[in-house]
Amino acid sequence: MSPALKAPHSKPRIGGSIQDTSIVRKFTILFLLMSVIPTVVLYYFYVQIKEYGQLQLTTNEFNVTLIFIVLGVIVGYASMREVLKQLVQVTEANRRALESILSPEKIRKLSQEENEIAVLAQSFSAIMERLEENVRSLELARKTLHAVMGKIGQGISNMQNIDTFLGLILETITDGLGGKVGALLVLEEDRKTLTTRCIYGTPVEPHRQKPIDVRAGTTLCSILESRRPLLFPEIPVDITEIKSFAYLAIKPMICAPLVMKEKTLGMIIVGGRKVPEMFEDDEVNLLANVAAQTAVSIENSRLNQDMEKTYFETISALALAVDAKDRYSRGHLDRVADHCVMIARKLGLDAQDIQTLRDAARLHDLGKIGIPDEVLQKKGTLNEQEWILMRKHPEIGESIIKPIRSLSHLCDVVRHHHEKLDGTGYPDGLKGDAISSLVRITTVADIYDALTSERPYRDRMSPAQACEELRKMGGKLDQDIIETFAEALFEQRKM
Repeated sequence: MSPALKAPHSKPRIGGSIQDTSIVRKFTILFLLMSVIPTVVLYYFYVQIKEYGQLQLTTNEFNVTLIFIVLGVIVGYASMREVLKQLVQVTEANRRALESILSPEKIRKLSQEENEIAVLAQSFSAIMERLEENVRSLELARKTLHAVMGKIGQGISNMQNIDTFLGLILETITDGLGGKVGALLVLEEDRKTLTTRCIYGTPVEPHRQKPIDVRAGTTLCSILESRRPLLFPEIPVDITEIKSFAYLAIKPMICAPLVMKEKTLGMIIVGGRKVPEMFEDDEVNLLANVAAQTAVSIENSRLNQDMEKTYFETISALALAVDAKDRYSRGHLDRVADHCVMIARKLGLDAQDIQTLRDAARLHDLGKIGIPDEVLQKKGTLNEQEWILMRKHPEIGESIIKPIRSLSHLCDVVRHHHEKLDGTGYPDGLKGDAISSLVRITTVADIYDALTSERPYRDRMSPAQACEELRKMGGKLDQDIIETFAEALFEQRKM
């Protein structure tokens, strides 16, 4: 091989072998010198004593002393030589480790050192630096994982909806990895499109992102099919061409699929770095672990939603069955729900409160399932005992839905929809601010529907008459809600 040519991926060695640099020979010479010096000194003293007779030392005693000195030198030399052999082995092992760790420039620098001890010291120093770097990296990963899992646990305990929870996960993992932007994409039921569930690090709104067609042969499709995380030093062309990915097309980029029981649900993407470094393998693995846990949360959320829907529909069917018993009140639950929604929208309540009102209104008379039919369907005025029974229906309704966690947020309206601001209502006699706004809305809608429905003991009222009757109730009902409701009814009639 020509001297100008080198083997591919070869690295220079650090100064050669210790044996080759004669460190053992150096120590051998040193110990020989150490053995000669005391021998010479002892002989000098012997000559002096022999000549002047000042030291009482026999020849035999001197010979024994000399023998002990020589034996000591031999044993010391053998021991130190064994230590040196071990030192050589450690140095060689460190050298091999360094050749796989250090850059060629650093190795060449070390190769110029003449002192073997200096080389060994530098070798240990370099290894310790690398170990410290690995420890710091592992500690960072541990802290990141701890923060992620802590926030996930916090999110689970305080989660109002799955989107809030997923947003919390995405924010934490993106910051933990030092990423600039992050996105969580969910695979739709058709298994052909990805929709953006949440975004972090960019003002782009998730709901404005168009679904992404996951075509066979594309990088996105390969990620979903492989079910393995992928790291992109360079952004693939087929990704940058997707406009929905414009905010994520920042190198480097990690894509980790959301997999649950061999079923791919979507992917988490972290793009860009706040520091000019590539993502490490442990960071890719960390994202993969978080993606796996996120997939479990998404799947459980879907199952819970299906279960909650089943619970609600079942209990709602029971409430409707009670509602259908009385021809005079038939349809009452649906009408009260519509009135509540009308008031809530007029007041500018958010979508979550509106949904709570709608669901609670459909169940507010559920407790009547525990009231005897002769009381429910009595055409005349109820006597005192019958009123006692009738007033128990809010408590009965609450007792039915309270054990169901997904419906427990409806308990307030179901239990208190007959409470009055002046404390004359039932079952708890609440007053003023103790009655929530959702309960106040339901109470007004409930009474209004009762006034505008036909009863065996009176005719139904017109909307205007009913609103006027509500206004007469003074401090019992929320007058602002009554006026808001009246305006909404007026606007509805004009349409």
